[in-house]
Amino acid sequence: MSAVLFGGFLLLLVAGVPLATALGISGAVVILLADLGSMSIASNVYSSIAKYPLLALPVFILAGMIFERAGVAAKLVAFVAALIGPRRGAQGAVAIIVCMFLGGISGSGPADAAAVAMVMLPSMTRQGYPPAFSASIIAAAGSTAILIPPSIAFVIFTVLVPQVSVPALFAAGVIPGMLAGISLLVPAVLFARKYGWGSTDDAERQGLLTVLKDASWGIAAPIIILGGLRTGAFTPTEAAVVAVFYGLFVGIVVYRTLDLHRLYRVLVDSAEISAVVMLIIACAGIFAHAGSTLGAFDAMAKGLLGITQEPHLMLMMIMVLLLVAGMLLDAASIFLIFLPILTPIVNAMGWDMTWFAVLMTMNMAIGQFTPPMAVNLLVTTRIAGVGIESTVRWVLWMVFSMLCALGLVAAFPQLALWLPALLGY
Repeated sequence: MSAVLFGGFLLLLVAGVPLATALGISGAVVILLADLGSMSIASNVYSSIAKYPLLALPVFILAGMIFERAGVAAKLVAFVAALIGPRRGAQGAVAIIVCMFLGGISGSGPADAAAVAMVMLPSMTRQGYPPAFSASIIAAAGSTAILIPPSIAFVIFTVLVPQVSVPALFAAGVIPGMLAGISLLVPAVLFARKYGWGSTDDAERQGLLTVLKDASWGIAAPIIILGGLRTGAFTPTEAAVVAVFYGLFVGIVVYRTLDLHRLYRVLVDSAEISAVVMLIIACAGIFAHAGSTLGAFDAMAKGLLGITQEPHLMLMMIMVLLLVAGMLLDAASIFLIFLPILTPIVNAMGWDMTWFAVLMTMNMAIGQFTPPMAVNLLVTTRIAGVGIESTVRWVLWMVFSMLCALGLVAAFPQLALWLPALLGY
């Protein structure tokens, strides 16, 4: 039955069946064949999504989309560009820093990358950056959104592993997220200096105070969200609701970029994205129930533990596995598929679950811009009008840079655990 479960799932994926359908069908077939109770199919669909922390997920998606459509990205780009000034590599650095900052609002890599690409690609092209490089660096920088709080990926992780709290994971992602972004600055600046990209014309610099005034509304968003969480003023779900209403105020009253028609499109688009994620989670519940009842996940974990008991080697094996999976699947799907297998290993090795969650998510971040299924890269290359194959020569450097950041967090767990401990989580 375990072979039917995993073999059927892989066969359906190879056949091009949508992920949610593949999870649901393979799990349901095994439940029926093994006589595990047909009513468990419906009950697991419901119980998988009827969890309070998941309320934050669609609301954070809506908040991120509101800020994206409100034009916050353009204001932040102008502010960061004025702050850095005109110099070689400035535009690449601006794109990375703005992506990191927007990650503190949206929590979604593709949304982050799309918002920055729409604003930055034209100016980067005018200053000599190849569109393939620009698309690559923005896609890579957008991946930091799932590390820098509020992170949708972290919310899903806490639903699957209740022993870890959302505030603790949000705090744990801050330093690794910043390290990931800083690591991308290295190839961005080095390539710009090598090939002479970017303007050094002082006339392009805008008044710092002028652009700061316009950008201050966007800058305040993560401060409100994270400050409210830290002070206990609201829960993560309530923080998402506050972000939505704050974004509506900025878009409708301050910037006046959101009218009724655009607001309607925001609601529709965010609902579609949320529905896809929720459907995957619901169908994964069927798959997880079948696997756990059969003991398939425990058997696979014991099989991996049987290969080696050496913690460093085991961690390296898991990181390679997750890195490959991240190239093929999205973060939510990988959590749902692999966490039932990896959780017993983490407990057996005595690793800190919060630290492991950050490592796992960093792998997912790298996968978001690594072909063939790189979702961020698909977004930015479409906006740039280039083929994804033209970005490979640039993407490989960025993958290497972020792997260095991942290695630092793996070698020094306190990079992820220091802030949660300081804040008392």
